[in-house]
Amino acid sequence: MGDPRVLTRAQLLDSGISAFEIAQKLRRGELVPIAHGIHLRRGDYDALDEVGRHRVLACHIGSTMGTGHTISHVSAAILHGAPVWNVPLERVHVSRGSGARQMGRVHTHAAQWSDADLAVVDGVPVTSVARTIADVARTVGRTEAVVIGDALLRIDTAAASALPSIVETVAGSKGVARARALIGFLDARSESVGESVSRVRIAEAGLTRPELQHEVVVRDGRRYRLDFFWEGDGVVGEFDGLGKYADRRDLVAEKRREDALRDIGLEVIRWNWAELDHFDVVVQRFERARSRRRTK
Repeated sequence: MGDPRVLTRAQLLDSGISAFEIAQKLRRGELVPIAHGIHLRRGDYDALDEVGRHRVLACHIGSTMGTGHTISHVSAAILHGAPVWNVPLERVHVSRGSGARQMGRVHTHAAQWSDADLAVVDGVPVTSVARTIADVARTVGRTEAVVIGDALLRIDTAAASALPSIVETVAGSKGVARARALIGFLDARSESVGESVSRVRIAEAGLTRPELQHEVVVRDGRRYRLDFFWEGDGVVGEFDGLGKYADRRDLVAEKRREDALRDIGLEVIRWNWAELDHFDVVVQRFERARSRRRTK
């Protein structure tokens, strides 16, 4: 089931609903505005989170804008299906050949592109995955850009090879040096927002870069994939996301898994969302695990 369609004021008037009736529906909360003159029914609005509402608005704007315009930046990332984290979603991002401006719920960027920089999602013109990564890397914070970039590379792994040349096409733009530094850090093997944020925290803490989704075989022949693995230190890192062990059976299975990893000589450390904001606690945990491994 797809997203709901918006109801514009013009559509409502054309359907025979008067301006007075529209105002009544808005006052009663039956219609909810998501931009000037653009509404959702209350049930549709409540069924969507902030990202979903942004996606609906971006699709509407993208389907009505003139030629020479394309949905871009964070908005393009959302239409491509990437999760976003800790970025403002008040405005839909659009790029065109010239004339950057912000007006209402639309942020228009001046940009130049080639055909390779463009794609279509659900009939809406958007920047390609590689171009979207480059634009996001230039314009949002490092951690937020890694979350989006990792996810977009999971969606289109071929984009990785195009990234260096795509970034050079925007040379001279604000933030391009940041984008150059970032693209080599992105990794499609990072499987969630929490794992991507963890990778940034690990790098910021000065820890060696771990292997992602490394597979090990335990004594009974079972195979396990590890979120993070410092092979030289014999330490496994696991990020515990929200709801990961909602079922008690999941918790029991994870306990057995952890016991099996320790049985082959590995140390296991874990962290959660709250500890991502206090990562020194995790670093200390890592150092203790490494010390234990050395004394075995």
